[in-house]
Amino acid sequence: MTAAPVAARTRASWRDYLALTKPKVISLLLFTTVTAMFMAQRGWPGLTLLIVVSLAGYASAGSAGVFNMVIDRDIDLKMARTAKRPTSSGLIGTREASMFGAALQLLSFLALWVWATPLAAWMSLAGFVTYVGVYTLWLKRRTWHNIVLGGAAGCFPPLVGWAAVTGDLNLFAWFLFAIIFFWTPAHFWALAIMIKEEYREVGIPMLPVIHGDRLTVAQVWLYSIYTVVLSVLPWTFHEVSWIYLAVALLSGAWLLRLAWRLYRPVMAGQVATRKMAVPLYLYSMLYLAVLFLAGAVDRVLLV
Repeated sequence: MTAAPVAARTRASWRDYLALTKPKVISLLLFTTVTAMFMAQRGWPGLTLLIVVSLAGYASAGSAGVFNMVIDRDIDLKMARTAKRPTSSGLIGTREASMFGAALQLLSFLALWVWATPLAAWMSLAGFVTYVGVYTLWLKRRTWHNIVLGGAAGCFPPLVGWAAVTGDLNLFAWFLFAIIFFWTPAHFWALAIMIKEEYREVGIPMLPVIHGDRLTVAQVWLYSIYTVVLSVLPWTFHEVSWIYLAVALLSGAWLLRLAWRLYRPVMAGQVATRKMAVPLYLYSMLYLAVLFLAGAVDRVLLV
């Protein structure tokens, strides 16, 4: 027996509320949080703290996802990949979703304040405000710079993990922030190329829609270079050893290879297609995960 389609249901299930939190998006953010905890501790951060930060981190990022869906429900309904979201489809009302999102954020902040550190709680809240206030409400519908500035929201999870362990933020923690900051445009503009027609139809000023393919791939190439260079810098400050450096160089070389494979044909006159952008988009997620895992392994093994 097959499940009834969303349109045929009148009551939301727990799965619909879970979908509001964007679990697929959160998984990578949460991974950077957890690995940052191991980097900060240079070992096992403790089971209780690990569970608290993981759950609170998920709740905070999930809350941001909820409010993003509430605010963008009008344009989500017009895009094929988002039309069936619980808010845009009407399965979960704006009031119910907003209350759910607010509860998640409040519980996350309190949990981090009480069982981790106040700084971790503030960093988590800063990520929420950046994503909902700066990106979704202010920049997304106004400028193609939306993902450059608003994308900073995704940089806060490792700061949360680091602050939860140490209670402060040192230079290495900010390196982690910077790596994600410069990684985000290359990753997200690859996605924007893949679905640029959907963005065009709903009037969202993403870079390929406003300035075309050539400038987009040029920016992707440039930000990929920035990302790889920044990923190596922690080694020059003696924060990591040869294990991390080797992984950063090898994984970074492949990132640049894929960015170049997107850049070269478009600059030669070809139209950027979904097929051309998919390899870079998919690999960029693996790249970030591998890089953070290498940092954790390096600092745990070579204390």
